[in-house]
Amino acid sequence: MSPMLEVKNITKQYGEGEARVMALNGVSLVAEKGDFIAIMGPSGCGKSTLLNVIGGLERLTGGEVVLEGQRIDTLDEDAFVGARRGKIAYVFQQFHLLASLTALENVMLPLVLAGTKSDHQREALAILSKVGLEKRARHRPAQLSGGEQQRVAIARALVNNPSLLLADEPTGNMDQKTSNEILEMFSRLNREGQTIMMVTHDPVIARFADRVVNLKDGQVVNGSN
Repeated sequence: MSPMLEVKNITKQYGEGEARVMALNGVSLVAEKGDFIAIMGPSGCGKSTLLNVIGGLERLTGGEVVLEGQRIDTLDEDAFVGARRGKIAYVFQQFHLLASLTALENVMLPLVLAGTKSDHQREALAILSKVGLEKRARHRPAQLSGGEQQRVAIARALVNNPSLLLADEPTGNMDQKTSNEILEMFSRLNREGQTIMMVTHDPVIARFADRVVNLKDGQVVNGSN
C-alpha cells in the first residue's frame, strides 16, 4: 500500500546564474496516514518552501510530489485545485480570517466555495465545537483573542475533512500558554487520526510531533524516513 504522501528528490530554484538560490536541493520524505511531522531548521533553510510546494502554493523545479497515489506536481492550476480539495488544508501563522464574517461564516466559507450540498451551518458548528468555540460562533474576528482566531482558522481548514493538514509556524504570534493550547489541540486531532505536517524553528514546539525532519541549506539532514 502506498504512503499518503511521497516527496521524491524535489528541488526549488529561485533566480538564474549568479543570482540562483536553491531553496530545496534534493529533498525526499514520506508521510503515512496518522503521522504528525515537524519540519525544523534555521531561518532560510527551506521549511516553508517545502510546505508550499507540497500544498501547491509554489511550483517545484524538479522531482515529484505524490499524494494518495496521484502525482500532483504536474497538474495544471485547475486540475490541482480539484485534486487538492478535500485532501490538503493550510493553517498559517497569520489567521487570514475575513473580518466582516462571523467565526461560523468563516468556517462555512470552504463548503460554500466547494459547492457542496451539505448543511453548511451544521457542519461548521460541529467543527467549531471540536475546537472548543461553539459558543463564539457568532463573534467576528475582532471580538476574538489571537488563540481563538487561530482555532477558527484551524476549524476552517478541517471543515472539508482534509487528508493532510499543513501548518506553517501556527503559533508564531502567540504567548507560551496560548501556543501550548493550540499545540495540545493539534496533538488531540492527530490522535483522532488527522495527519499533520508542521513547520517550526522551535525544538520545544517540535516535541509535540511524533517525528522531526531537519532541514539545512535546502536538504534533509536527518529524519527522512
